[in-house]
Amino acid sequence: MSGPQCCSNPPTINPSSGSGHVEKLGGLDSYVTGSPDSKLAILLVSDIFGFEAPNLRKLADKVAAAGFFVVVPDFLYGDPYAPEDANRPLPVWIKDHGPANGFEDAKPVLGALRRKGFSAVGAAGFCWGGKVVVELAKHDFIQAAVLCHPSFVIVDDIKAVKVPISILGAEIDHMSPPEVVKQFEEVLTAKSEVKSHVKIFPKVAHGWTVRYNVEDEAAVKCAEEAHQNLLEWFLNHVRGIRSSL
Repeated sequence: MSGPQCCSNPPTINPSSGSGHVEKLGGLDSYVTGSPDSKLAILLVSDIFGFEAPNLRKLADKVAAAGFFVVVPDFLYGDPYAPEDANRPLPVWIKDHGPANGFEDAKPVLGALRRKGFSAVGAAGFCWGGKVVVELAKHDFIQAAVLCHPSFVIVDDIKAVKVPISILGAEIDHMSPPEVVKQFEEVLTAKSEVKSHVKIFPKVAHGWTVRYNVEDEAAVKCAEEAHQNLLEWFLNHVRGIRSSL
């Protein structure tokens, strides 16, 4: 299920990007941004290019500006996918970095947030990270989830989701094509106990929310629309939980 779209438009990695900083959290180097005093946290789980991607950190800063403490852990342990490395094509690289590993590694990060006093946590996953987040959403680790152009996610995953979930899909996506995203929507519509939102963005491709060209006005506009949808979901279902406590 890993194909060329997973590797398209790779970012220029920049460890100094973003207005936050890197610290250890739950044993992982993590980019953190926003005020810890908010007591509301958002976990962003990267795609295969890792936590130093500038567009991902820019999104983290945007979410933080809305009143959240945002954490972007290095689930890839300093070893993001490198398309130029002919000795480690994606099928080889993914053996060392399966999403199941990311799911297990997320648990101590979420535990650390709880110990710091965060009362509610949302999580968003991008491509590879979408599978990590859907696994978290099957349990009570998080209070809300967003999947952006997820990879490796199947209908049975969606059937097991227990928390409010938003799925943002792309019209041009071989990893989660529109017909599959529509199946996700049908499953969620039948689960009346789980709040859900499913949207397929026209004329965009897999990865569009974080691997857009910042100089392409149309691409930026589509990404920003998705970012706003993501943010609204967390405002309603993470901040909303805090308000009702």
